[in-house]
Amino acid sequence: MSINEIGKCMLRVVLGIIFFAHGLSKFQGGIENTVGFFDSIGIPGFVAYIVAVIELVGGIAMIVGLGTRVVALLFVGVMVGAIFTVKLPAGLLGNGDMAGYEFDLALLAISIYFVTANTSTLSLDDKLFRSN
Repeated sequence: MSINEIGKCMLRVVLGIIFFAHGLSKFQGGIENTVGFFDSIGIPGFVAYIVAVIELVGGIAMIVGLGTRVVALLFVGVMVGAIFTVKLPAGLLGNGDMAGYEFDLALLAISIYFVTANTSTLSLDDKLFRSN
């Protein structure tokens, strides 16, 4: 096992933990609050449920390395949506009222990496779907 495989695994697990935590907080804090926020910026409220489930379930899947490419592609969609619908007006580093999109941009880049990367040997994808 190479150091690159260990690094890829660590990056995947951290990405999964971050998305899982964000999804969990949406449900624990009352998903209705997120629905209201989405409505207030012109996005249909039901999209909040879709985003929260992608973050929560996708985060778990990313942690264990199951469906990594598909989940990463969903994360790309969530991050592009967040950047262009909410964060872009605040700028890269924020404007004093709202955080910027620097964190979202980093999560987007990491997600794109997992869309394009080979399957890690330290993942369920590799254990379940490895072609010998």
